[in-house]
Amino acid sequence: MHLTSKGRQVHGTVAPGFESVKALYARRVITMAEENTQLCVYHQGEKVVDLWCAATDDGSFSADSLVNIFSSGKSLEAIAIAMLVDQGCLDYDTPIAEYWPEFAQHGKEGVTVADLMRHESGLASFDTSLDPGDLTVGALKENRVGQVIEGQKQKFPKGQDGPREYHAVTRGWIANEVFRRAEPQGRTIGEFLRQEVCGPLEADVFIGVPESELERIRPVKLLSWAFVLLQSLKHKALGRRIHHSFFSLFRRFLKVIPTYRNSTARNAPPPYLGMKGVDFFNERKVAMGETPSAAANGTARGLAKLGAVMSAKGKWTDREYLSDRAWRALHSHPVQSDMGFSQTNFTQGGINLFTAPAAGWTQLDDDLNSGREGFYGWMGLGGSIFQWDPEHEIGFSFVPTALHLLDLFNERGKVYQTEVIRCVEQKANQRNAS
Repeated sequence: MHLTSKGRQVHGTVAPGFESVKALYARRVITMAEENTQLCVYHQGEKVVDLWCAATDDGSFSADSLVNIFSSGKSLEAIAIAMLVDQGCLDYDTPIAEYWPEFAQHGKEGVTVADLMRHESGLASFDTSLDPGDLTVGALKENRVGQVIEGQKQKFPKGQDGPREYHAVTRGWIANEVFRRAEPQGRTIGEFLRQEVCGPLEADVFIGVPESELERIRPVKLLSWAFVLLQSLKHKALGRRIHHSFFSLFRRFLKVIPTYRNSTARNAPPPYLGMKGVDFFNERKVAMGETPSAAANGTARGLAKLGAVMSAKGKWTDREYLSDRAWRALHSHPVQSDMGFSQTNFTQGGINLFTAPAAGWTQLDDDLNSGREGFYGWMGLGGSIFQWDPEHEIGFSFVPTALHLLDLFNERGKVYQTEVIRCVEQKANQRNAS
């Protein structure tokens, strides 16, 4: 299927009953500020949506192009940790220091695996920047990152009821060190996923992109602040190309400013040595290193297939990736807590459960959850979404190269989740009626 929208071709297919998703996608790739995008959805093990659109027709972007998915990679590290829990190598309630004694330095002896995965370890930032060269598999196994983490002290945000603070980059670095110490072969998360999950599934998702695959990566691009400001002043009816208006953006700033002031990362050095902006993540050395929480690369097809496995409770065709016990453990004990910018509901395994709005919630809480209720997972800076819905048996992924930084909860991609749920429920109603 090739659908032309004002000079842009939308490629791919949809299954019967999901035509409205195709129509919605075709409208939005021209009405929103998009460059290249991929959208893929599985339902009950079947690929029902497989769409992509490129800014140019030179063939440089396709459904097989790899894109940095930023924090959507947090769900990948959560899946890897869950697989070690399944093997009996890790337990969520066990202090990290039992697997890694040196971690206990500076009062960290009581931090459990679940604390880390819920963003409650007090290690949202480090006191030094990491060299991207220290994030290769070889350097990781020399403990170059591990020794930095061992020397860190816990810091917690001011003015919050609980210890939760978004570990935007650091959670993955710490999880990787815990993982490789507990994994029987000493593999990193990137190695393990490539060999035990993504390879067997034929899913193009990488934490640490092999040199042979680097040419498939398409760079991400941040919308300019001037563009965002001008667009935010427009009404939707006048062709606004970002999700929020000036007034809604202003309300978000009022909420986010106190969070920034109280953040432990406010005066910390940047996560990476030499990092000056988002373009830094387009560098080959960053893609080749393992930063599970912020620099995984993948396709929507690969991520949606992984989501399909998770929505099927860890099963795919004749293979079990997670046992029922381990799958339940990954999804168990969601704890609602303010993460500064919004209420979040992270499980002990480190994935967020999106729920119906509750009494006392703010508009930001509603923006995060409404329209994707029942999904588990997380999302990435500026746009990517990798989530699954076990009740509806949906694996979902949206991967863009244009980053809408102020769309904090990736609502421009959430509209596809809402429409997919509507299609699934409509098909179920039709079956029941017949």
